[in-house]
Amino acid sequence: MNFLQSLQQRIRGQHPLDLSKQALRSLDWSWTTPYKAWLPLVGPASLRADLVAALTGAIVVLPQGVAFATIAGMPPEYGLYAGMIPAIIAAWFGSSRHLVSGPTTAASVVLFSTLSAMAIPGTPDYVMLALTLTFMVGVIELALGFARMGALVNFISHSVVVGFTAGAAVLIAAKQLKHFFGVEMDSGGHLHDIIIRFGQHVLEINPSATLVAVSTLALGIACKRWLPKIPYMIVAMLGGSLVALGLDALFGPETTGIATVGALPATLPPLSAPSLTLDHIRELAPSALAVTLFALTEAVSIGRALGARGGYRIDGNQEFIGQGLSNIAGSFFSGYVATGSFNRSGVNYEAGARTPLASVFAAFMLMAIVLLVAPYASYLPKAAMAGVLFLVAWGLIDRDEIKHILHSSKRETSVLAVTFFSAIFLELELAIFAGVLLSLVLYLERTSKPKIHTMAPNPHLPSQAFSSEPGLTECPQLRFMRIDGSVFFGSAPHVEQYFDRLRAEHPDQKYLALFSNGINFVDLQGGLALFREMQRRREDGGDLYLINVKQGLWEALERCGCLDERGSRNIFQSKTAAVRAIYQKLDKSVCATCDKRIFWECRQGK
Repeated sequence: MNFLQSLQQRIRGQHPLDLSKQALRSLDWSWTTPYKAWLPLVGPASLRADLVAALTGAIVVLPQGVAFATIAGMPPEYGLYAGMIPAIIAAWFGSSRHLVSGPTTAASVVLFSTLSAMAIPGTPDYVMLALTLTFMVGVIELALGFARMGALVNFISHSVVVGFTAGAAVLIAAKQLKHFFGVEMDSGGHLHDIIIRFGQHVLEINPSATLVAVSTLALGIACKRWLPKIPYMIVAMLGGSLVALGLDALFGPETTGIATVGALPATLPPLSAPSLTLDHIRELAPSALAVTLFALTEAVSIGRALGARGGYRIDGNQEFIGQGLSNIAGSFFSGYVATGSFNRSGVNYEAGARTPLASVFAAFMLMAIVLLVAPYASYLPKAAMAGVLFLVAWGLIDRDEIKHILHSSKRETSVLAVTFFSAIFLELELAIFAGVLLSLVLYLERTSKPKIHTMAPNPHLPSQAFSSEPGLTECPQLRFMRIDGSVFFGSAPHVEQYFDRLRAEHPDQKYLALFSNGINFVDLQGGLALFREMQRRREDGGDLYLINVKQGLWEALERCGCLDERGSRNIFQSKTAAVRAIYQKLDKSVCATCDKRIFWECRQGK
């Protein structure tokens, strides 16, 4: 029901309550029920798979949440809180079946770099700013979703997704080197920074921690290969923990030096509230916009990557809405900025999750673990977690698709390479922007040079149909051409240069007929390019004609004023009518001595 209809019914005296009911029914409430797309997939088998994946994800998020909160300058428990309520909301209202939202390394780094200049990390003021920033990010994300800006995801090409995923996987593995080998080092920064630091500490490798990590990795590989029905990640983590306990029993914890996750606070997320004062909003507005763009890019990129692996598509608008609602809710449940997590989403996918219920179950399991099992997390070695994340990183690299891109297209290979190397040497969000920008530049470069073919009757085809085969006989006075592509401000110079070269190389072919069924769109500059060519040819004693003009092209030419009364008569909807009309305009003295005779009119002398 639009506004005018509502106003008319109000004037007619319709009851206001009935009007309100009809207006409510007319609204699009599909965003509130995204679960309808995947709910039919839920069954006993999928529930079992989701529960197993949820258990794995809940265990993985324990050490990560604490670590990410520390990176963000927040109290450790806030990293766990960000993986509870926000994860449930994002899974329920999003469109991805495997995306897991919560705290991430990149989001934590961005948050710290944004807020550390405004308040001392870890203080109540800092936490309040983080909650306020989270709320503002959620509002912006929600507004973009309602504004149907999810189409932005279409500008992230498949090569960008593959390269970004591979680069992030390399970073995931690199950041786990310190735990895999039990080395005390800073794992922040880019890949080369991490490798250099690791090289400086290579003599400090802890054999016990390395043995735990290698055992976890080997057990996970063996289980995945020979016992695929068993959740290999849980088996690997339990096996690594047992190896660590055995080494501690044999040599003593002081000798082995195997670091563990440590005891965690056993509390659920308390209620909180952002500080929405004008000063805070004005102070945080630029940062909120930057964090929003980064968080949405990360979440949608991960969702698209996993959707491509899982054989389904995500709805960008719905994903924006889900992420927005999750951050708004997180700001009231002691969570800081949450977005899609590569680590946990990869674990979720590799563990066999089938529906978003896996993320929901994982959040509830995390609550239960925090309440009941948190103290026992001190037995979980960080080296075992590193071994599991090595498996996840390896699984995220789509080697078959990389080979396919490398062998199929040089353009897509360049996009893949730029995105991959930007991811490992620059920031993750910059890698996506770089890949998307290069994709757009290559696309514009390709569309700015539409294919232009010379056409002529082919005596070897039925009814001497026109074709672009080289070497065909042409009319000395009339050239037929076909443009495949839109003629807009980016391609108009290329088309005009072709016209200029054509007039210089073939001055006797004063008449030009364009098959226009390959032109889908012209803008003002493109229409003027065609109009100017028509005027030049008229000045030389010829003319320009358009054949098989689509309605959209005709309307565009009329809107830009590129068709005068004479030009309108130069448009034909069939080749036969065009040839018959143009033949009457040709110089008959030239036709009298012409031996080409490629048209029926030529042979009949009409």
